Amino acid sequence: MLFGKLLPREGNFFELFNQHGNYIAEGARAFIRLIQHYADPDLRDKHTGEVGTAERQADRITAEVNRLLHKTFITPIDREQIFGLINAMDDVLDLLQDASETMSLYDVQAMNDDILRLGDLSAKCCERVQHAVSLLPKISQPEVAAAALKTCEEIDRLESDADRVMRSAMSRLFREEKDVRELIKLKAVYELLESISDRCEDVANLIEGVVLENS
Repeated sequence: MLFGKLLPREGNFFELFNQHGNYIAEGARAFIRLIQHYADPDLRDKHTGEVGTAERQADRITAEVNRLLHKTFITPIDREQIFGLINAMDDVLDLLQDASETMSLYDVQAMNDDILRLGDLSAKCCERVQHAVSLLPKISQPEVAAAALKTCEEIDRLESDADRVMRSAMSRLFREEKDVRELIKLKAVYELLESISDRCEDVANLIEGVVLENS
């Protein structure tokens, strides 16, 4: 049976995935603006709010997907894949929000190069997640399936880059930071940022499974 024939009548899961992916990309771009303009308190608050708004909007999409799962008899892909994918995507935005709020709650005074690098890699992962998700409706087409797998490989490489930056940042932090409070703050921020790329890799792994089973 062709993949396209399995689309449910009761709801378009792929469209909801795509909307959620757009919110992930929006949240990531807002987060980058946050750390780039961190020295300006007004812009800091503005962009923190934008991350939170994207997260709340994505939560509504997640709730709608889970609601539709209970109402839809025939789903376009396996139910466990739908559940796993939407919740892994939701974890990405949760971590973006956690990172932005942690910097405020811990009273981090300034950004450093390591935060900027980790933030940039995390944002790039998020953008690639959005792109991979947007390809799902047409993965029965060989060229689209290949493009989706290539994008997932790019996410894997970005996650590996984030791991290397994280190890270097931690090493530098423990060797150079003399203030224990600052060390604790920055360690928490580094770990949250690195976790974003980890969750993006989880999404990529799930998408790879969907592509390989349905293309």
